[in-house]
Amino acid sequence: MTVALHDLLPAGLRRSWAVDGTCPDLDLYSLFRARQIADLHHTAVIDAKGKLCYTALDRKVRCLATGLGELGIGPGDVVGVQLPSGRNAVIADLALAALGAVALPFPVGRGSTEARCLLRRAEAVAVIAAVEHRGNRHAAELRDLAAELPALRHVIAAGPAGSAPEGTIQLATLLRSDPAAFVPARPDPDSAARILVSSGSEAEPKMIAYSHNALAGGRGNFLAALMPDGTPPRCLFLVPLASAFGSNGTAVTLARHGGTLILLDHFTPEAALAAVREHRPTHILGVPTMIRMMLDRLEAEAAERGASATGTGHGAAAGAAELPAPTAVIVGGAPLDETTAEQASRVFGCPVVNLYGSADGVNCHTGLGAATPEAESEGAGVAAGRPDPRVADIRIADTRTHEPLPDGEVGEIIARGPMTPMCYVASPDLDARYRTSEGWVRTGDLGLIDKDGVLHVVGRLKDIVIRGGANISPAEVERELSSHAQVRDIVCVGVPDEVMGERLAACVVPRGPRTPTLGSLGEHLTLRGLERRKHPERLLVVAELPLTPAGKPDRAALRERLAKAGAGAGARA
Repeated sequence: MTVALHDLLPAGLRRSWAVDGTCPDLDLYSLFRARQIADLHHTAVIDAKGKLCYTALDRKVRCLATGLGELGIGPGDVVGVQLPSGRNAVIADLALAALGAVALPFPVGRGSTEARCLLRRAEAVAVIAAVEHRGNRHAAELRDLAAELPALRHVIAAGPAGSAPEGTIQLATLLRSDPAAFVPARPDPDSAARILVSSGSEAEPKMIAYSHNALAGGRGNFLAALMPDGTPPRCLFLVPLASAFGSNGTAVTLARHGGTLILLDHFTPEAALAAVREHRPTHILGVPTMIRMMLDRLEAEAAERGASATGTGHGAAAGAAELPAPTAVIVGGAPLDETTAEQASRVFGCPVVNLYGSADGVNCHTGLGAATPEAESEGAGVAAGRPDPRVADIRIADTRTHEPLPDGEVGEIIARGPMTPMCYVASPDLDARYRTSEGWVRTGDLGLIDKDGVLHVVGRLKDIVIRGGANISPAEVERELSSHAQVRDIVCVGVPDEVMGERLAACVVPRGPRTPTLGSLGEHLTLRGLERRKHPERLLVVAELPLTPAGKPDRAALRERLAKAGAGAGARA
């Protein structure tokens, strides 16, 4: 049985974007093949194994598609993919598109409980997983789950020859299939191509179905706006390809724009900087914490070289002299603070683009016109740029009545456009909660649109800490603390409290040798105009923020550390 995936957008509206050229109206594999034919030997992927051109990549894609087809996988079938970022993940993406199947990627590192939930609800017929990656043995774990997943017929193991666990199929074997007779399926461009996974605030991870047109068209238009001369981009993905942010990889960078993917199978600041220096990307895509870690590494390099003795200056700028300037650093996944944006712009020598987006179906960015996010007015949140109707039209709605609000008023951000997904997978309750009858996506984010048409993101409708009956927005406190001289990175979370219900905790990565105190954080917030009830009452000092497999700050892990640290005012971890 194949899971039902229906489109909640009016069919006429979806078709209109194909008719007027907003979306390419071709399936992802056909788009990729057109790029391959146009430039046979252009580099498609650069990973730990080296370079792979479009023609070599296409042959591997056809081999895998043939092998998967011989296993009985065909149009509409959902196939899970749990692979690190690299050529195998790209090959799997394109092979499934060529078969008309639906890819369900989720990052390595996510445990078997979540994998079971995703594969069961999506009725996946197969899953492709790494034999081993950084201590995780996903292929064996997924094989052991097969008895609990009645739709799952095959576990395909990616690893060295002979390493496939018993009961699995070696990916390398499928890649040796003869593709001579393979005929691509040519699925409807408005049919499902990929399921994005978002943990969000639900009890189980949300799965959101995207069509070929929504990926290559809507999301493809987002990247097109950041390509000033139309030259195929060279995109360094610091985030996993299996994340929602990473969906701008195969479908957008390769199939839509004929570019090059520069991939890390695991992010470290050292590996990221080495890739920038060696491969000269035009676009670097990551979350703010990753960019801050790279800036820290550059400062350390400068100190190791003795920057003051050479007269090259101080700080991260001294370590950046050898960095080739990209077209843009694109930062998403979490709010981008002004301090990080300004420093990164100076160090990388290019605009830093603040991307507001989510797997649920919204995207807006600040563009290439300025090196830092546009100035924000008092209480107006983080500027996210002007909505692009070729990506997603964005409006502000009353949180209770859902009626449109005038410019300047804060309400829920809703979006609808070429990138809008089809539906939530196997979750009619989420469709009812987050989609309107006209197909608009209710994001659960609070924002406003100012008189100049700029979207400002204020916070999350649900991400509120309730202290003694009073609401505190962690996003607001994080924004203000990001400019503290001793704060390199900051995440605020609510922690349970018997007296007040919840209290706000600040989890801080210090900047420099001195560590901030709760008192100094409070003084800073007072100077920034935040009332006393919004000040953090717990402090956790960490060497670096833990990241989820998708590359975002791991708030659950921070809450766990705070619980272990006890109820004291401050702690280290």
